Amino acid sequence: MNTRPGHPLLWQVGAIAQRAAAAILAVYHGDFAVELKADHSPLTAADLAAQQVIVEGLAALTPGWPIVSEEAGKAAWAERRSWARHWLVDPLDGTREFVKRNGEFTVNIALIEDHTPVLGVVQVPVSGELYVAARGMGAWWQRAPDVDWQRVHTRPLAQPAIAAGSRSHGGGDRTALANLLGAGYIEQPLGSSLKFCLLARGGADVYLRRGPTSEWDTGAAQCVLEEAGGAVLDLHGVPLRYDRGESLLNPEFIAVADATHDWPAKLRAAGLP
Repeated sequence: MNTRPGHPLLWQVGAIAQRAAAAILAVYHGDFAVELKADHSPLTAADLAAQQVIVEGLAALTPGWPIVSEEAGKAAWAERRSWARHWLVDPLDGTREFVKRNGEFTVNIALIEDHTPVLGVVQVPVSGELYVAARGMGAWWQRAPDVDWQRVHTRPLAQPAIAAGSRSHGGGDRTALANLLGAGYIEQPLGSSLKFCLLARGGADVYLRRGPTSEWDTGAAQCVLEEAGGAVLDLHGVPLRYDRGESLLNPEFIAVADATHDWPAKLRAAGLP
């Protein structure tokens, strides 16, 4: 049965993400140049094309709602601290994977309210997959356009556990992961926010991220994972929050599929943070 949740913004934002994906693929299937930003991360015409589609789409959908995006100027904290809500956008998450042409990149759009992602859309341009979630409505996955929607759920912590890790930034702290999961855990490298989505649909157990990420890297996928039954925690075991101050960098974190465990205790026992 082609059931889907009734939150009206989800489907409109999902459609915006799909239009952004089309703009990305138009670049992906041709020749493109790669620039380096100030932080040495790559930038392509696809990032900018998707940015334009998303910003124009959200501005038409919700006039006056602020937008924070990786590829746009950032409002100062003095302004952001008064916002009731804002959109949080990564128009092309996984540009390194885009450049490698391995398909492991996504379009991420989240709605943040009270420091929390309350709506999330993650679109996978190459496969056409679409993940959507809204607070209290669960997480849903469409494997390809025009196929039935599936409600997705995380799984109980498996033995051996599977640890999703970054394709381009390493698999995380292997000693800490062994302490958390046991020495026989299995590593599953994957690009972009696809790691969160893998946990959300029951394909892996944890994703430990040591090192910097930005809020737009995690907001949409955090909503998907939480609505599927998981959690995203800093290394003190506190749920990851947004718009905390001037910096838009996240603390180091762990995403977990099975939120029923005492992860703060597990993190302490593993020597984290």
